[in-house]
Amino acid sequence: MEPMAAAIGVSVPVLRFLLCFAATIPTGLLWRVVPSATGRHLYAGLSGAALSYLSFGATSNLLFVGPMAFGYLAMLLCRRRAGLVTFLGAFGFLIACHVYYMSGDAWKEGGIDATGALMVLTLKVISCAMNYSDGLLKEEEGLRDAQKKYRLTKVPSLVEYFGYCLCCGSHFAGPVYEMKDYLEWTERKGIWASSTPSPLLPTLRALVQAGICMGLYLYLSAMFPLSRFSEPLYYEWGFWHRLFFQYMSGFTARWKYYFIWSVSEAAVIISGLGFTGWSDSSPPKAKWDRAKNVDILGVELAGSAAQLPLNWNIQVSTWLRYYVYERLIQKGRKPGFLQLLGTQTVSAIWHGLYPGYTIFFVQSALMINGSKVIYRWQQAVSNSGLHTILTLLNCAYTMMVLNYSCIGFQVLSLEETLASFKSVYYVGTIVPILCVLLGYVIKPARSAKPKARKAE
Repeated sequence: MEPMAAAIGVSVPVLRFLLCFAATIPTGLLWRVVPSATGRHLYAGLSGAALSYLSFGATSNLLFVGPMAFGYLAMLLCRRRAGLVTFLGAFGFLIACHVYYMSGDAWKEGGIDATGALMVLTLKVISCAMNYSDGLLKEEEGLRDAQKKYRLTKVPSLVEYFGYCLCCGSHFAGPVYEMKDYLEWTERKGIWASSTPSPLLPTLRALVQAGICMGLYLYLSAMFPLSRFSEPLYYEWGFWHRLFFQYMSGFTARWKYYFIWSVSEAAVIISGLGFTGWSDSSPPKAKWDRAKNVDILGVELAGSAAQLPLNWNIQVSTWLRYYVYERLIQKGRKPGFLQLLGTQTVSAIWHGLYPGYTIFFVQSALMINGSKVIYRWQQAVSNSGLHTILTLLNCAYTMMVLNYSCIGFQVLSLEETLASFKSVYYVGTIVPILCVLLGYVIKPARSAKPKARKAE
């Protein structure tokens, strides 16, 4: 494998992972012909375990047993508190693995390990346990829409749980999905009870997208290498040159993730799990939203920072909204910055304990709040010219702060992150703070329309 790895410029472990990752597509296709529900559960789990073994070695599956067993025991022994217990136990185990493996350093040096798959598994076991706890609640107790939709009234069997946790289509890099959807898909119930549309064209589209994304990443990464941030040449440039390089560095890095998620999307679509029903258009079109983890144009042309979680790592963002953000909101109170910061902190810990991750997600909370201020100004102005200016300003603000913040996510260390921020005079931190502060000073007038409706 060494000549092949050298030819494409990756290490042998990364090449092995890429080959196993690509194998999730034909593996997902073969799932469709497994004859019984029990057979499909076993196939899903065993194929995922086999690909993990081939990619990461035998110890990877031993690593997965811990949170899987802990979550299942929590559901059996303490149903009412199973969600909280599993959340603390699974995240504690993930944090210990992050500390032990320090995967970020390995990834930067061209290595890879099973912690990425463990991250996906952690979210799955937590959501399953929380939904089983929610099964005790009654609808009149103020359940949110997601709780009503996904709650479980009975504990999944061991075979069902095994297949759900290690299902190969999403085991390596997501997307995260719900136990209830997995059960209906495997047992051919719900939207899968009748014949489903052909996955061929959407699968091909995802694969073409993956090829384009990888091509762009390989081309751009040679022009904007991450190593430049530690070179004297970078600090010889002027402010605007350094800011442009930061912008292009963040832009370049995203294409690697677009590639990974496009391959995952193809695997989940071809298995059928990605199908989410039919559109309301005439004629109706098949929707494959469950497989979608990123909307590339939605990220790169985002009109505000608040749109980014809706378009980037979509299924994880949805998980964070359902199982962290919404559950931090006290009944009768509106969500605020603390709920957003708490959610971003959980996301940072989930990614790893490097300072760069923490800084990125704290920056994200600031970025979103600053963008919301600009958006309120947009909505308040009646002059079309000024509205257009504020719209463009919000878009430019979002891209500038996002790519500035991305540096921490890439270099990881505190020293390198702060050095890169300092090189552009912390502009991506100061501007969001100024926007938030200005929001308290320049408050747009509230619309009188709701009152008028109420009076009617």
